[in-house]
Amino acid sequence: MKDLLFYTATVLIWGSTWIGIKLQLGSVDPMVSVIYRFALASLLLFCWCMIFHLKMRFSGRQHLFMAMQGGFLFGFNYLFFYLAELSINSGLAAVLFSTILVMNVINSAIFLGKPVEKKVALAALFGLSGIILVFRPEISSFTLENHGVRGGLLCILATLLASFGNITSAYNQKSNRLPIIQSNAYGMAYGTLAILATALVTGRSFTLELTPLYLGSLCYLALFGSVIAFGCYLALVGRIGADRAAYATLLFPIVALLISTIWEGYQWSGSAALGVFLILAGNLIMVHKPGLVRPLGRLVFAPMVRKRL
Repeated sequence: MKDLLFYTATVLIWGSTWIGIKLQLGSVDPMVSVIYRFALASLLLFCWCMIFHLKMRFSGRQHLFMAMQGGFLFGFNYLFFYLAELSINSGLAAVLFSTILVMNVINSAIFLGKPVEKKVALAALFGLSGIILVFRPEISSFTLENHGVRGGLLCILATLLASFGNITSAYNQKSNRLPIIQSNAYGMAYGTLAILATALVTGRSFTLELTPLYLGSLCYLALFGSVIAFGCYLALVGRIGADRAAYATLLFPIVALLISTIWEGYQWSGSAALGVFLILAGNLIMVHKPGLVRPLGRLVFAPMVRKRL
């Protein structure tokens, strides 16, 4: 039952954070909103570590790798996503982020020496074809001023940085023996400092929109999107394995698209629908393994059967 709760929470929270990012875009500079979000999230995690007396002393080398993880996974990638959602809707941003499955496999081969399976090429072909179909109107009328293309490219860049962060996190857990909660706490703090330094150098204005919508979305993104969802997902990886947990990456874009359709009035076209289908199909190819669907089904339905018995 606990696995099902972790899985459901991950899908629903990550599926809804994309509209939360959209609600942050207004009078506050996107870079400053990222700083607020992860400063609050890291503070909450440090409080958690203090309450439960978790180990907080690490070597300089370990801090260096936590800083790398933070810059990639909790810093600049989110900055680019915030900027991207100025140009495209939240659902499409979530779909583009789901291509991280292919990027993770390729980056794992490059940086961790893991073999690449043949299905990766097929999944990448599906994903690239889907992206072209989703952004066909923008691509056909491409100019340097085209906001849709710029938003899509920013999403892909942000996803690549997030993939680097995932690889760094995997290395930190296996080779550096870093615990998840503490490395996330320090990583979010270092990511915040990196964005803060960038904001100061570039002369950003630090304002705060004191409205229920902005403050509510900020708290939701910090607590649920940055602390609880990451905790649930990483706990799920440890309990059922990374391959089965990866199905969350397949499902949460669907939640994001449904929210975007209702909240933002996203207008579907035939090519866009086919493109989204191809991207999600590519993700399914990536995470599917023989004998994996049946255990996942047991994860979802076994608690219900036990409850009836």
